[in-house]
Amino acid sequence: MSRKDDSRREEIIRLQNDIIRQMTQTNLRNVGEDLWGRTNDLVSVEENTPPPGYPAVPDVFSTAKPEEKKEAPQQETTQKKAEEKPPENIEDLKKELASYIGLDLIKDEVQSLINLVTIYQLRRENDLPTEDLSLHMVFSGNPGTGKTMIARLMSRIYHSLGILSKGHLVEVDRSGLVAGYVGQTAIKTQEVIQKALGGVLFIDEAYALTTRGPQDYGQEAVETLLKAMEDHRDDLVVIVAGYVDLMNDFVHSNPGLESRFNRFMYFPDYTIEEMMGIFDLRANKAGYTLAEDARKTLEEILREESENAIGFGNARGVRNLFEQAISRQANRLAKQDKVTRDELMLLTKEDLMDAEDSMDEEALEETAEEKEDKQDD
Repeated sequence: MSRKDDSRREEIIRLQNDIIRQMTQTNLRNVGEDLWGRTNDLVSVEENTPPPGYPAVPDVFSTAKPEEKKEAPQQETTQKKAEEKPPENIEDLKKELASYIGLDLIKDEVQSLINLVTIYQLRRENDLPTEDLSLHMVFSGNPGTGKTMIARLMSRIYHSLGILSKGHLVEVDRSGLVAGYVGQTAIKTQEVIQKALGGVLFIDEAYALTTRGPQDYGQEAVETLLKAMEDHRDDLVVIVAGYVDLMNDFVHSNPGLESRFNRFMYFPDYTIEEMMGIFDLRANKAGYTLAEDARKTLEEILREESENAIGFGNARGVRNLFEQAISRQANRLAKQDKVTRDELMLLTKEDLMDAEDSMDEEALEETAEEKEDKQDD
């Protein structure tokens, strides 16, 4: 047989393998959709990485040599280790905590937790008896009061103190845990838990998991979460967050939640002075300054807008106001033939007032959309 015939034969075999591969993948996808409904996590024959509940598919079509396959997991492990950040210095983290504007009560609570964990670790090192240390927490307060920021810092603090192996934060809400079909929610929740191992799982608006009745799939997510908190209690911290009253209802809705969440942190709304400080901090970092006559205007806007703390969003509202002011300044300067460096840095009273008008318009549009959604429901 000639070389030409050999090449032709190899090409035919390769095409046949490609067709078989595609057929296998399609069949697996169809089976998966019949069992679980459509999902983006179906097995990939090329990657041979099935989701939980699916058997692994033998990589019979791979052209890699056996020794090459053995080296791949080792390379992946080395890469993962390289991606993991080393623990930060706890004193540096304390300084960062102290630099945050406001949050005086929260700072005291975090310092107490640091002290508790530090002594706990010292007792273990000295072979002294220790009580089980539950570090799962409930963060309650209005939007924009720093809950996510503190959760991210806590993950780094626990990593620094040796409680968590990675110290990262995985943030989700109901949509990240609950699926639309029977059996899928447990799988979806477990996948999120696996990503969070070694760090903090932060569940925002966690009460949405238990407020839609006993037949809702949210309860399945809660049960899966409770089991993971027990199974991985040495390397997983769960923080649930939301409005005060709703979070109290959430914790008391299930005996398992009551027993595991026994640390509560309340995040009060920011004061006007604190929000002005947040605005100044953002402006300074971004290279902007307020005109002399604009500071009083800023105070008046913050006082007026923050009367509805939930709608304005505390620090989130300050960020939105700052970003809108920058946009209004850009529109103003773009009309000029020549712009100086000082003008590029200056935010005026008019910029702030235009920014407030823009925010009010957005709020009215959102309210109208919410009314339409309710009518559609």
